[in-house]
Amino acid sequence: MSEPILVGVDTGGTFTDVVAVRGGRMTVHKEPSTPANPAEAVVRGLKTLLQEVPDRLVHGSTVATNALLERRGARIALVTTRGFEDVIEIGRQTRRAIYDIDVTKPPPLVPPERRLGITERVGPGGQSLTALHDDDLDALCDALSELAVDGVAICFLHSYANPGHEQRVAARLRESFPGFVTASHEVLPEFREFERCSTTVVNAYVGPVMATYLRHLERELPGDNLRIMQSNGGVISVQAAQRHAVQTILSGPAGGAVGGFELGQRAGQPQVITFDMGGTSTDVSLCAGTLSRTPEASVGDLPIRVPVIDIHTVGAGGGSIAYVDPGGSLRVGPRSAGADPGPICYGCGGTEITVTDANLFLGRLVPDHFLGGAQRLDVKAVNSAIHALAGTLRLSPVETATGVLRVANATMERAIRVISLERGHDPRDFALMCFGGAGGMHAADLARSLAIPRVVVPPSAGVLSALGMLLADVVRDYSHTLLRPTDDTVGPGLETAFTALEDRALEDFVAEGFDTPDVRLQRSVDVRYVGQGFELSVPASGDLVAAFHALHHQRYGYADTARPTEIVNVRVRAAAETPKPVLPTLERAGTDVSDAVVGKQAMVVGDHTVPVPVYDRERLGADHRVRGPALVVEYSTTTVIPLEWMGDVDGTGSLILQLGEAG
Repeated sequence: MSEPILVGVDTGGTFTDVVAVRGGRMTVHKEPSTPANPAEAVVRGLKTLLQEVPDRLVHGSTVATNALLERRGARIALVTTRGFEDVIEIGRQTRRAIYDIDVTKPPPLVPPERRLGITERVGPGGQSLTALHDDDLDALCDALSELAVDGVAICFLHSYANPGHEQRVAARLRESFPGFVTASHEVLPEFREFERCSTTVVNAYVGPVMATYLRHLERELPGDNLRIMQSNGGVISVQAAQRHAVQTILSGPAGGAVGGFELGQRAGQPQVITFDMGGTSTDVSLCAGTLSRTPEASVGDLPIRVPVIDIHTVGAGGGSIAYVDPGGSLRVGPRSAGADPGPICYGCGGTEITVTDANLFLGRLVPDHFLGGAQRLDVKAVNSAIHALAGTLRLSPVETATGVLRVANATMERAIRVISLERGHDPRDFALMCFGGAGGMHAADLARSLAIPRVVVPPSAGVLSALGMLLADVVRDYSHTLLRPTDDTVGPGLETAFTALEDRALEDFVAEGFDTPDVRLQRSVDVRYVGQGFELSVPASGDLVAAFHALHHQRYGYADTARPTEIVNVRVRAAAETPKPVLPTLERAGTDVSDAVVGKQAMVVGDHTVPVPVYDRERLGADHRVRGPALVVEYSTTTVIPLEWMGDVDGTGSLILQLGEAG
């Protein structure tokens, strides 16, 4: 019986990455992304890499993300409790730019004329205060037919406590309305009306777009084994992704975090900071022995309250554009050259200098070895553009290109500080797990700045996000607002709430083809001090109050053990294991690395341009050591080993960079 073929696909802003693993052999391919129709790059990439139908295909998509960021989602309506139609626009009192007198608030996804109030009211305890009448439902259906919308979001006040009214409206609309219908009790049965409403509206806004994309992809792809990556680090079925598209908003970065954490464990590094530098952005996440998750995120200034891997994203990537601001200072990003036209060196019409162009100018990219030699880089065009920018800045060309990298590095360094130092973690206790097409060129410099002792560059680092999707299990998150003192945790109410969520989870997993014994259930609770505005999530086992105090102290620097606490939400995470790829290992190869040298490259090192050896990573074996300055090239990325650094190859194929003796 032949080994199964497992395939992961990650759609990025510049490239669409495809990874296929079969029986311990891994092949990879990078296909230029097609922003107008992302499915085209996916289909082309699969056809290029595979001649057979994969047994399992996991896809991380940016379709929902881009629809939200670019405001290209569906035309939708919002149905809510009469008198609360403007909650989605009023939002919260907090302001991101409180001192900016010229700040412009982005318009809500649903304009006032498509926000429909209906007479009904449920109290915070779940009691029905105002009944919902059939006549109002008839009037609602008539109003929606005149608005010509593609989707409807339903969000009633306190429906987390009693979803009956929402259920009636959703059932009626699904009978009479041909478009996409989603209700808040299905998406987020938690309190806080603005966040619940915003999350439901986002689901309605991106749901039709995602459903259209996935149906098209299913038609184009052979087989029926497609699953979709979620923002929480798990995968779900295509049908679930269509209903809950909001859960796929950050699926690509989540795949990278899962892959970075798992390969860190494999390389003997249990505590890692994942550093994913792609073409348009950089995503970082701190994993202190486990994947770090948070119950909410913000995309395009819109709050989305669904469980996600705690990832901080900044607009600094290989395609980030360098420019001079009105004050004469050099800036880099967040605007990106993307896949079309891309950096100048790609020769596809790009005219603005990017981080990739600066790396090429400084000799940190090898023109003959980009994408395994499949794509030549235009050095002459980059030289001309760098000289022109240098003239504007009144700097030398080398100072200009170096400045581009320093500005980009400063942005990425701040991102790492946000998830580490600002949250009570010392970066010196972690390894920097670097991946993404551009990560290997910047990781050592960032590690030096932050005193991170080692950098791990995993095999095929440029496509690790796609590989990470194959390492993810099927995961679903369930939650419900409880709001009760922690003193009552021994009562039957807490157990009843958990049991109800677990029953839902088991029902969903059985529907997806899993047996009940194969589903792992994990309980947690959100706890806060009474009167506090926000909460922290702790495991439901053991002394949850003590666990809350300890976590509060780590996060904020203090804990008030005399202050009463309360449970806000109960949560259940359900997971079922998926077939995992068998990853390749390396044979011990001794100490002679001369056979791995494939040339020399003139590279700027400090104040001088010196020839440095170029190593082919495919020829490096376990126990090989590469001394810097040097370049290590592979199909999907290039790794820069600076002066005074060395890189050791371990049995998993990871390249471990540390400060050492100069070569």
